[in-house]
Amino acid sequence: MKSISLIQFLIEERRAGYVNAELSLLIEVVARACKRIAVATNKGALGGVLGEAGTGNIQGEAQKKLDVISNEILLEANAWGGQLAACASEEMEDPQPIPDMYPKGHHLLLFDPLDGSSNIDVNISVGTIFSILRCPDGVTEPRAEHFLQPGTTQLAAGYVVYGPATVMVLTFGHGTHEFTLDREVGSFILSRRDIRIPEETAEFAINMSNQRHWEAPMQRYIGELLAGKDGPRAKDFNMRWVASMVADVHRIITRGGVFFYPLDAKIRSKGGKLRLMYEANPMAFIVEQAGGAATTGRERIMGLQPTGLHQRVPVFLGSKKEVEVATHYHVEADAAV
Repeated sequence: MKSISLIQFLIEERRAGYVNAELSLLIEVVARACKRIAVATNKGALGGVLGEAGTGNIQGEAQKKLDVISNEILLEANAWGGQLAACASEEMEDPQPIPDMYPKGHHLLLFDPLDGSSNIDVNISVGTIFSILRCPDGVTEPRAEHFLQPGTTQLAAGYVVYGPATVMVLTFGHGTHEFTLDREVGSFILSRRDIRIPEETAEFAINMSNQRHWEAPMQRYIGELLAGKDGPRAKDFNMRWVASMVADVHRIITRGGVFFYPLDAKIRSKGGKLRLMYEANPMAFIVEQAGGAATTGRERIMGLQPTGLHQRVPVFLGSKKEVEVATHYHVEADAAV
């Protein structure tokens, strides 16, 4: 079968009326930047990119050298292309305007430049997550509030996994598709079209070290999974946890499963662990377009009206029926109070 490059795929999407020329070019620019990040991650210790950067991000987290490098690569790549009005990064407090010397476009880009960066030094898969919104009409100098759009308004979302292979998963709201980087020719090649996540699963991903801090409905749900064939679910479940969201979600995209980062006592005051704009919304878009579900444990993630650029939320996503069961337990517990 003839291989289809990302550029060919984007042209197909344009002809079908799913994307315009500006959005298509923006995806190409992001993909090019991610290829540069892939090169940097692949060099590892030989590239002098491992270890701490000695700085902290807006979240108060210690930055790795590759966090900073990846952020700069994405900012630099997107500054001059003419497709963006502004961009925002998990690593920066405020949106980054497009320099006056360059033309401005009609899109807003949000990204987590290097998700799972705590895994860099031990050579475990990390990745980039991105989300694209339309800049509101008449806005020439976008500010933080112009990015605060519900996930349902996303024009595109994607992630790239830097692992044994470099893989990009992408949606424009018409299915979820996977592209694998062919290093010999330097192009992303379509490897799976219209991915579907099985509705049922026997595999879950969660950080069990936080169990004692979880709310009662989450304790109940995981307790049932751990009880296996002898419990109320009457089947055995396997647990997987990479501690890199892109890797955990990519496993779900590949073979099904569920990913949870629920609310717990340690993070209750923050609203959750994962960032709505940079992680939860784009991953929810990708998963829903593959037939899965994504909630906060109580409501649909993409239906939330954002209140801050770095807002955090709980995340339940993956195979539809398991997400529905876990969400039902939380809604039921709330109704009983």
